[in-house]
Order: sequence, then C-alpha cells, then structure tokens
Amino acid sequence: MDPNVKCSKTDAQTWLSTALTNLDTCRAGFLDLGVKDMVLPLMSNNVSNLICNTLAINKVPFNYTPPEKDGFPSWVRPGDRKLLQSSTPRDNAVVAKDGSCNFRTIKDAINAASGSGRENNYSGSRSVGGESTTFNSATVAAVGDAFIARGITFRNTAGANNEQAVALRSGSDLSVFYQCSIGEYGSGCFDFTAVHMAWFSGQRLQEQTSGSLLAPMTKKKGEAANEESKKKSVSSAVKSQKEKPVVAKEVRSSKEEEDLLLDSGDDSYYGGDSLSGSLNSDDFESDFFDDGSDRETEGGDGEASEDELIACHDGSDDGEDGSDDEGSEGREESDSSEDEVAPRNTVGDVPLEWYKDEKHIGYDITGKKITKKEKQDKLDSFLATMDDSKNWRKIYDEYNDEEVELTKEESKLIRKMLKGEAPHADFDPYAPYVDWFNWDDDAIHPLSSAPEPKRRFIPSKWEAKKVVKYVRAIRKGLIKFEEEPNVYLLWGDDSASDQKSKHLTYIPPPKLKLPGHEESYNPPSEFIPTEKEKAAYELMYEEDRPKFIPKRFTSLRSIPAYENALKESSDRCSDLYLCPRVRKTRINIDPESLKPKLPSRKDLKPYPNSCYLEYKGHTGAVTSISPDCSGQWIASGSADGSVRIWEVETGRCLKVWQFKEPVKCVAWNPLPDFPILAVAMGQDVIILNTELGTDEEQQRIEELLRLGSLPELDESVAPIVSWHQDEGIKIRHFKNVSFVDWHPKGDYLSAVMSAGETRGVVIHQLSVHKTQRLPIKMRGLPVCTLFHPNHRGMFIIATKKNVRVFNLQKKELAIKKLQTGLREISSMAIHPGGDNLIVGSKEGKMCWFDMDLSSRPYKTLKNHPKDIRNVAFHRSYPLFASCSEDSTAYVFHGKVYSDLNENPLIVPLEILRGHSTSSSNRGVLDCKFHPRQPWLFTAGADSVIKLYCH
Repeated sequence: MDPNVKCSKTDAQTWLSTALTNLDTCRAGFLDLGVKDMVLPLMSNNVSNLICNTLAINKVPFNYTPPEKDGFPSWVRPGDRKLLQSSTPRDNAVVAKDGSCNFRTIKDAINAASGSGRENNYSGSRSVGGESTTFNSATVAAVGDAFIARGITFRNTAGANNEQAVALRSGSDLSVFYQCSIGEYGSGCFDFTAVHMAWFSGQRLQEQTSGSLLAPMTKKKGEAANEESKKKSVSSAVKSQKEKPVVAKEVRSSKEEEDLLLDSGDDSYYGGDSLSGSLNSDDFESDFFDDGSDRETEGGDGEASEDELIACHDGSDDGEDGSDDEGSEGREESDSSEDEVAPRNTVGDVPLEWYKDEKHIGYDITGKKITKKEKQDKLDSFLATMDDSKNWRKIYDEYNDEEVELTKEESKLIRKMLKGEAPHADFDPYAPYVDWFNWDDDAIHPLSSAPEPKRRFIPSKWEAKKVVKYVRAIRKGLIKFEEEPNVYLLWGDDSASDQKSKHLTYIPPPKLKLPGHEESYNPPSEFIPTEKEKAAYELMYEEDRPKFIPKRFTSLRSIPAYENALKESSDRCSDLYLCPRVRKTRINIDPESLKPKLPSRKDLKPYPNSCYLEYKGHTGAVTSISPDCSGQWIASGSADGSVRIWEVETGRCLKVWQFKEPVKCVAWNPLPDFPILAVAMGQDVIILNTELGTDEEQQRIEELLRLGSLPELDESVAPIVSWHQDEGIKIRHFKNVSFVDWHPKGDYLSAVMSAGETRGVVIHQLSVHKTQRLPIKMRGLPVCTLFHPNHRGMFIIATKKNVRVFNLQKKELAIKKLQTGLREISSMAIHPGGDNLIVGSKEGKMCWFDMDLSSRPYKTLKNHPKDIRNVAFHRSYPLFASCSEDSTAYVFHGKVYSDLNENPLIVPLEILRGHSTSSSNRGVLDCKFHPRQPWLFTAGADSVIKLYCH
C-alpha cells in the first residue's frame, strides 16, 4: 500500500478485495469475448496469490464496527444527512367517522388518493437479448462521487426472456440510495465501482459495496419498511473527506427507455447548493406521497445483488448473517472449476509453426511454458505400437503435445461415419414423411409469389468494395499467395531435371500450305497467267519458279490427275523423318548489360586526339621513327634510303643521311649524354653521330665510335658479325637486320635477323666493341626483342608464335613462355613498370599480358581489320597505342595499379585517321609516344610523319 495515502484498515481491505474481484471479472469478460487463449496467460502470473496473501496480512478486527452518526455512516456529510432525514409530515387527508373531515373511513381515503398525484418512476427496457450489453442496459446510470437518490423507483421492463437487464447502474463513490425502489421486472442494481475499479473508478473505494449505500428498496408502494434495517444497511460505509457533489441530469431517449447520466459538478460541497448533488421526492409535487410513507424492503433480486457485491468483503461486517462467507466460497469454487476445464495449452488460434524452433509449444493457465516432449524415432514408435494393444485407438494432439485415447463410444461414432451411417442410433433415416402443408382443394394460391427484389438485378456495391479492398491489399503486399516449394531432385542429373517429362520432347512438324484461289478448278481470270508470263516462268530458277500454274476447267469431271502428287508426298515424308527438329532455348539478354562499365573519356584526359603538325620530306614510305629522350628531336628512316632528324616543335629538318638501301629501323640511344642513332638497313647496323651534343659530349662520342683496330671476335660470332669503320661504326651481319633496340643503360644494342633462325638475335656492346650470341637455344624465327626496363638481366624475345623471357645472367628461361594464341606476332612493347606487356599481330589482334598473373593474355583486343604494324607504351602517362595497315591508330587508356589485387583498367579513347592509303595498302607503319608529353607520332606509307596532341 502507498504510505502517503491516509486510510483505515477497512479501506485497505476494501481496495484489495476490489482488486481480486476486478481480476475475476476481467477473466469472465475475456472468456465471453473469446480472447482467453491470448490474454489469460498474461493475467495468470500469480496475481491472485499475491492479492490473497496481502489480504491475509492486512487483517481487520472481528469486532470492528464502522463509525456512525445519526444512523448514517460517518462519511455522509451533515448537509447530505439533512436531505435524507424525514421532513415534518403534512395532512393530505383527514378521516373522521362523524363526517367532520374529508373521509369517514381509511379505505375511502386510499381509494380517493389512488391514481392521483405524481410518481417518481424511471423505466427502461434495454437488455442483452435486445442487442445491448449488461453495462449499457441500465435505465439510470450514476457517475460521479457523492450521489444521493431519495424516494425514486428505477425499473427495467425487459423481462426474463430478454436475458440480463439492469435498472440502476451505480458507479458513484460515497453514494446513498434512500427509500428507493428497484422495479420487479429488472435485474436489480449493478454497482460497478468496486467490481470494475480498474476501468471506471480511480477514487477511494469504501468499506461495503465500494461505498455505494443501498438504502431499503421497496417492491410495492404503500407498504411500510423497517427503519432500523435502513440504518444497518447505511452503517457499512467509510468516511470520505472533501469530495465534490454531483449534478443530476435527466436524459430521456424514448418513452420506453430513460437514462439518467450523472457527471461530477464544479461546485464544492460547502459553497454550493446542497440540493445540486441529490434527487429527492420533494422536488416533485405530490398530494398523497409522504416522506414517511412505508415501503416494503425488496427481497429476492435485491438480496442476491447485495450478496454478490459483499463477496469481495473481508467478512468484518457483523450486520449480515453469513451471506458474505457463502458468497466467497461460491466464488472460489467457480474459479477452481474453471481452471480444471481450461485447456492445457492456452495459446489460442496461434499457428503452431511459430513454436517450431522453440523448446516449448505454448503456455498453461498459470503462464508457464509447456515443454515439448521428446519424440521417439521410428523404431521406438513401432515397438510401442506392438506392445500397446490399445494403440490403434490413440491419436496425437499436436495442440497439447499429448496422445488422446478414444473411448468406445467415440470409436463407434467414427465407424458409423466412415460407413456413411447416422452417428446416433436413435436417428431413423427412413422415418415416414410428415406433410405439414395442406394440399386440399382450397389451396389455390402459390407458396410464394413475392416479387423479385431489386437487389437481385443490381450489382452489389458491398462486393465491389470488398474486391477493391483485396486488390489494394494485394498491390501493397499485405496479401501474399502461397508458392509451391521448388523440389530439387537430389540424386538426379542436372540436365535431366530441366526436362518437363521423361520422354523426348515432341516438336510438331510444320503444316502444309493450305490451297488458295489459284488452285481452284475454275479460278478467277486474274489468277490465270498469260503466255508471256508462262514464258517468263520458264526462264526463272527452279527454286524461284511457282510450283503450281493455275488452269481453268469447265467441270470437276474434266480435272486430270495431278502429276506431282507422288513427288510432293515423297518429299513430305522425307522431310518428316529425315530432317531433325531441335528445340533451342533462346536466352533473352539485354545487350547493354554485356557492355563493360567504363569511365567517361572526359575523366581520362589528356590524350592525343587531333593532328597538330606534319613532317614532310621523305620520298618513300616512312618505315621507322624514334624520338630522343629529351623530346626535342625525332629521327625517321624511310624506304628511299634516307635518315632524317626533325625538330619536334617546329617541324624543321635538321640533318639528312642518304644510304643505298632502304632503312628498316632507327633507334635513338636512351642516354641524354650520348645523342647517337642506330640505323638498321640491309645486313648492316650503322651507329651515327648526330652532332647534337655539346663539345665535351661530341668528344666522348668520337672516341666511342673510333675503331683503333678491328675487335677480336669469338669463333661462334666471327662468321655472323663483323665490325667496320664508316661515318660512325658499321656492323655487318650475315642476314638482313629487321629490328634494333637499346638497353636502358645505353651500352648494349640488340639486333634481330628474321631469317637467322637460331642465330637470329645478337647483342652488341658498344663500349668494348664486342658481339655476343644468346647462350640459350631459341625456337622459332625471331621478330623483335626488348630489354626489361627495371631488371638488369631480363631479355624478352618475340617469335612468330610465342614470347619468351630469358635471364641473361643465369642463362636460363626466366618464366614460362607467354602463350599468345596469335597467328603471327608483328610487334610488342613493355610497360614502364615492367610487369605488363602488349603484343600486336598480323591478324589485327592485340594481347595484354600481366606477367605476374598468368602466362595467358589478360585481355585480347580485336580493333584493326588489317595487320598491326607496331604498338607502344607511354613512359609516364597511362596510355598505349597501336597502328595498322588500315591507316588508323588507336589510342587506349591503360592504367596499372600498384595493388596486385586490382586488374589493369583498359579503356579505348580515340581513333586517329590522318594518313592516306598508299598504293601498296600499307597504311601506318610505326607509332611512338613523346617521352614527356601526351603526344603521339605516327609514320605512314604516304611519306608523312604526323604529330597528334591533346
């Protein structure tokens, strides 16, 4: 209990009794509403036990007598007691035998008074049978504290046939009903202040019947009531201080039903009118109704109602003769009987699938979990079936997780239902028919001749609303249809599961063409060909020639036999059994989804996209170009035997060398201190001094290119290579040289002889004037070579089919050969990082190799329709390019990530078309990037060198 609330032990006992009664009433209400399986487990957490224990602890003395004053409980205020006390009676009629007064006999006075005056009766007829509830069926409802009623009759005329009905419903705390009568047809007074405390009343409850004082109730007017019994019934209330009076409002709904709704007033007790919180018979004018008139105390309904309310009391009231204890015992017996008949599992209509993964199947009446029983396996279940002779009569109740044994009567009932017989033996299916209709001659009218209602001809608007409601629920996903589970054949073949049937899928053959108007025996004139059209048919191919020429006959008898009938039947039969019909599954794929998601070209700038400058001066096709390491100069070699040096920014030709043979390849030394040029033509490789360096550099170059005496060569190299002094140094080979390449340090120079086979690759060392052969046996004809930019001893050789990487220091194959899968390799270039390689071929394909990833191509690009002549990487920008004999050059974005988990990004950027196709159809023969700027040089067979800038 709250220690801050000042109350007596009787108040506390009343509150606890009210809580117990409220709990029991809620249970009964949930049972009536059909929600017991969902709510009762929540209300059964030992609440009743806690309240009972508290009642036992908080005891009231047995000889306790509530305080009274002037025959009323002490909590009744002085002003209210004055309202309830009888006023001084007045004479309405005087009887005297001598005739000096109004009447001579009492009987005459009573008969004269009968039917006159005004009676204070409130009558209604609401009931449960009339589609109302017990709570709402009250004729008069009192709501608010300190309600007082005096000399009023409350009735409910529903009768016993209409089930429960209430004449007076009191929810007023500290209320008094004095000299009031409850009608004989109703169910009495419904006091819900204590019974429904949790729902309707939050005030302090009183000692007996929640502080609602039921004064002696009369059954018939004019019968005296015992004044002492009134005082005893009044003495069971508890004092309440400073409660607001109530205002009585009369509400009449109809002639048969009148409700009095009482709301709490705003005026305080001591400051307002004392009559504002009460109803009194003196408020109505009546000549023959006296405050002191006798009334007979109502028995039966009134007593039963009082006992029912006192059942929540603790039994301390000694004014009753034991009815409290009997009521309490009856209530406890009803609770125990209800628990016995309650189901074991109280989850209600909840699907048992919700408890599939739980260790329990629900909750019992006390709210405890019902643990699942351990299930037996098939063997134990079979043995239990064989041991138990009554097992065939047991069924499993999955709701309560137990086996239920059917009785003999239930077994007989099931057998009869399975046989189609009547369940009960007393039922006679062949009883004689009793005709309840009179079929005599006077039956001249039909059984039903009512006209068809209009609703049968009009679409139902309620059905339309339901359909719209379901459609909206389906669209929102609130209603979901059950989908059949996809059953997977565990031991079957994956290919066999795709077949819809076990036999072969039947594909119907194409049907024959139906005959048209032209095949009629008497076709229209426009279908009959003329002689010219027939002659034109003879000149057509047999496949295009019409198979039937229309003719006209006068009758069906004159139609001859069709000459091609046997041939067409034979061809049709051959098509049916010789031509296979295969069902091919067509896969609908969005073409856009197959395209790779690449970044925009605008985000990948700068890259060369337009021609900025042209270098003209050669008379033959420009076969090779090479820019120097500074980017200021570019050297070119042509088929006319000339070698030219150009200034990049201005296009000015600085120097020209003329040779007798066409130039195959030129290569500028990568060192900025040694501006020398290697030129390959015929069988010779000439090292030229470009004279572009300073005086000190020129002096070092002259010393480097001066041969004091012919170098001594090894016996293995002597028949292949010889060194000679010319304008620079001339190195003669035994075969024509097609390609030269410098080492990044600038001292070594590799030369490739395509027809040299195993001796087709040699390496020259310029500082010591020596030549070396590869110590490794080479398979295939060499095409080009490259020195690794980062690893000192790595040397890459491309043959016509494969690419091999050698380690010159260890004299062994560094990694496995790169399998290109190309028909013939034409060129290759290595990334400045040294881990990626691109290879061009003469079939227009370009392969990107990630040597750390695999020996197979990472990407194969098919861009050019003709042979690729050369490929190139930029030294600092993520760009690479390829040129082809189709007079185009392709520029790509190729970004290599430092993270080994990221694959290189390849994006096509631009197609450069600027060179004209020569008579030899050789197109663009070489391409090189500027060493510092995102520029591209291209050399074409049209004798022009072009510079493309961004």
